[in-house]
Amino acid sequence: MTGKKPTILEKQVVAESQLFKIESLSLRFANGAERVYERMKPSGRHAVMIIPVTEQGDLLLVREYAAGTENYELGFAKGLIDPGESAEEAANRELKEEIGFGARSLLPLKEVILAPGYFSSRMTLFLARDLYPEQLEGDEPEPLQVVKWPLAQADELLTHADFAEARSIVGLMLAQKALAGGA
Repeated sequence: MTGKKPTILEKQVVAESQLFKIESLSLRFANGAERVYERMKPSGRHAVMIIPVTEQGDLLLVREYAAGTENYELGFAKGLIDPGESAEEAANRELKEEIGFGARSLLPLKEVILAPGYFSSRMTLFLARDLYPEQLEGDEPEPLQVVKWPLAQADELLTHADFAEARSIVGLMLAQKALAGGA
């Protein structure tokens, strides 16, 4: 491996839906090998996920329908960053829309990428503390169920069947580490 990025010979949208565009990339690697890769066409929009912890030591999760699994899944509030909005502003807005709370303290934990072979979108994970009640109207088709889970029982949450989204699991583990370090 030379560390030199492949040369992009051609980009072409090969399929499109209401939500996604699939792009074909023709690449030439430094050793002369040529390959065609497919990926989700970058939208330029990134996302946030928020791990809120109450003063009483409870995590606030949402139970939401996931079309991919055709099931209700348990995870943390998340959403896209709107144009002109900072990641922190998006995190606070999503909290207010999905769980009915804002946060006076948002600690960025890590920026993650889901399946970098196919997606370029980034998601910033935040630990939210010093919560206050405030509800904004969201874009969900039905009200989300907010679930309180004691932070002291986080290890049980990690093994819960409905808590299976990798980003939520990583967020919880990073939040535990930050809180143990005095964040």
